[in-house]
Amino acid sequence: MSSSPSSSELRLLQAIWREGRLSAREIHDATEVQSGWSYSATRKTLDRMVEKGLLDIEPVHGIKTFTAAQPKVETLAGLIRDFGRNVLGADAPLPVSMFTGSSVIDADEIAELEDMLARLNEEDDA
Repeated sequence: MSSSPSSSELRLLQAIWREGRLSAREIHDATEVQSGWSYSATRKTLDRMVEKGLLDIEPVHGIKTFTAAQPKVETLAGLIRDFGRNVLGADAPLPVSMFTGSSVIDADEIAELEDMLARLNEEDDA
């Protein structure tokens, strides 16, 4: 991934992670209440996310749809690692148990996240 998603971009990614491939209208409809954005603001953000390498475009029956360019757990692991380092000054991975009960990731993804954070930590130490 070329860059980390902003909090606004994460809101759009969460809709895609929940539903899979979505059109701009579907993403807007799924996030409009939270964001309060106009449709054009959602479209502009989606285009920026494509430029940043956060989303891929896949035409389906002549409709431009969007998918996440990276898997959800990989994106979350990068954000968690960056938060631990840059905000908390932590050298070791954050405990994954703190994500239990999350509405964004399930138990299997938590286990995958734990493995990924451990691998990222090993790579950093190398």
